[in-house]
Amino acid sequence: MPNKRHQHAEIHTGHRAVIELLLAEEVPSLGKQGEIVRVRPGYARNYLLPYGLATVATDANKRRVEKHRAAQATVRAEKIKSLQELANAVNKYSVTLEANATAEGHLYGSIVASDISKALKAASYAVETDNVRLDGPLKELGMYTVKLHFAPEIETEVKVWVVPSAAAAAAKA
Repeated sequence: MPNKRHQHAEIHTGHRAVIELLLAEEVPSLGKQGEIVRVRPGYARNYLLPYGLATVATDANKRRVEKHRAAQATVRAEKIKSLQELANAVNKYSVTLEANATAEGHLYGSIVASDISKALKAASYAVETDNVRLDGPLKELGMYTVKLHFAPEIETEVKVWVVPSAAAAAAKA
């Protein structure tokens, strides 16, 4: 009695039979999730199908994958649009951070990406720490231009002013 679970159409190309499968997961050296691949029947029957890495590439499965891809593309386009709007808004904003510093302007500590992210979040800009690209911590008073990276195609800059803290400025006066 044939195994009904793994019924598939073999395609004969010359002297070798191959099967068209739809990958359910990414398989190294074979393809990414959602791709249609042609493999030998034994590889499909003994590895890809039993481990749930692929399914038979029926017309219904192909349509389902195309609908899913279209939905993902729509979601990605909306996310890119909102990130671009955020980048444009942040570009017009400047962050002012207070820090304790010496008379020469050297900070006792340093300003890092998380400090800049917190200041932007406090100003209602949803900028995460990993979006902030610093070459190194800011260790002196002054104005800096800091790069922000939201997506491969969306980058912007924000002005960061590092000023002496109000308590330190009052103590000097």
